[in-house]
Amino acid sequence: AAAALLLAVLLALPMGLIAALHKDSPLDWGAMGFSMLGAAIPNFWLGPLLILVFSLWLGWTPVSGRTGWSSLVLPTMTLGTGMAAILARMVRSSLLEVLGEDFVRTARAKGLSPAAVIWRHALRNAWLPVATLLGLQLGALLGGAVITETLFSWPGIGSLLVESIQRRDYPLVQACVLLVSLIYVMINTLTDLLYLAIDQRIAFEAS
Repeated sequence: AAAALLLAVLLALPMGLIAALHKDSPLDWGAMGFSMLGAAIPNFWLGPLLILVFSLWLGWTPVSGRTGWSSLVLPTMTLGTGMAAILARMVRSSLLEVLGEDFVRTARAKGLSPAAVIWRHALRNAWLPVATLLGLQLGALLGGAVITETLFSWPGIGSLLVESIQRRDYPLVQACVLLVSLIYVMINTLTDLLYLAIDQRIAFEAS
């Protein structure tokens, strides 16, 4: 889930940025079309497709199991692609909203370079809704890990949950669900704390 989150951010940030800066252009349509495709493909279909292409046809990665860093590639792509698609659309819409604000026009009027306007002013103020979605989607990644760990035979909470359901080990099922729920609540709490680092006005209002 952590590797998938990193992949999603690395894909979504440039895609959303390019789409926002080139609104209604072929670059925008291409980035949003890719994100639409990524959001529409379910994990249980994408996983076997990646195994078929990269493991069986090309032989670049192991089919399943945890034998090294190469074993992390396909599970990460399976989990991270869908999240990257959702994040890219959020980055685009949030950045487009911020680019129309008065403080961005003021920064441009002061003679700041386009890169400085984007990185120091626009992106910083566009991060709040993106951070909210990151916290929610990381919780969804934990649920998606149940399918992914089963597909790729990875030992983890997800595969343990599936095995315990098959064995009708209800106390273990309850423990797995409780652990995932606690992690989800902790992630959302950390997201709220992250708001304070992103926007100092929230810390001022809270005090």
